[in-house]
Amino acid sequence: MTEESTPRHVNVLIIGSGPAGLAAALYTARANLAPVVLTGMDLGGQVSKTHAVENYPGFPEGISGEGLVDALHQQAVRFGTEVIFDIATDVDLSERPYKVTTYGEQFTADTIIIATGATAVPLGIPGEEEMIGRGVSYCATCDGHFFKDMDVVVVGGGDSALEEALYLTHHASSVTIVHRRDELRAGEILKRRAMENEKIKFVWNTVLTEVPIGEKVEKVKTKNVKTGEEGEIKAEGLFIFVGHTPNTELFDGQLAVDEQGYLKVDHLRRTEVEGVYAAGEVADPHFRQVITSAGMGAGAAIQAIRYLEEKGL
Repeated sequence: MTEESTPRHVNVLIIGSGPAGLAAALYTARANLAPVVLTGMDLGGQVSKTHAVENYPGFPEGISGEGLVDALHQQAVRFGTEVIFDIATDVDLSERPYKVTTYGEQFTADTIIIATGATAVPLGIPGEEEMIGRGVSYCATCDGHFFKDMDVVVVGGGDSALEEALYLTHHASSVTIVHRRDELRAGEILKRRAMENEKIKFVWNTVLTEVPIGEKVEKVKTKNVKTGEEGEIKAEGLFIFVGHTPNTELFDGQLAVDEQGYLKVDHLRRTEVEGVYAAGEVADPHFRQVITSAGMGAGAAIQAIRYLEEKGL
């Protein structure tokens, strides 16, 4: 793009193409607003990398993450959504119309729906990335069903780790929580529930050092941070809950975030900037589900439609 390029004006610009972004696209497209979706790194976001989705209504036999994204994509495009495989590199919300620059183009937009998602924080150990979908997961609610009557390991010591570990006890035969400290950071109620659950055991002062690569997870390698002793835990599943990082870098200094770094929105998905909305995991530290993200995207779209009608745009 050259300095002489004229920005392309759109009614609705959606940044992100996960369930929130594609649901927002569907609703605004059906309102004849010709939305434009910037996909980001991957069409579909995190769910596109999920082996199977069994908790999205309407698919009694389940559906692959890739298959669900393809269906959402096709449905949005059918009604007039333009999906652009590009990444937003700069956003200016200081005046209307808002300006968004990508690697290949520049836009001005009357409304923006932010659906950039959040990224699960990985451990960064050998084998972890290679074994995603083969036993390594970052969402027990999404994947716990696949580990019925199996032994699994959970990494983390905060509220999310204990909540997910307790959920996994409904499926797995045993849940081993590995924590780098000798004390949990979670709230007292969760700690008590986890400590009292007969399926849960703890390995303290320990970190994971490797997930051996194979057809599926069979064990994880460990190291005691105090003694340096190395060991291993046999398990068929590894669930990692050491945090999520909402993808908000584009909006630093322009939009407010909460203490965890998630974009602040009101109950109507509105940010503090008029005509700018946020949906899905970028503004959701609580649920982080495909169905809730899609619902938030629909809500943001409905508000954007009403906003444009009120402004006569």
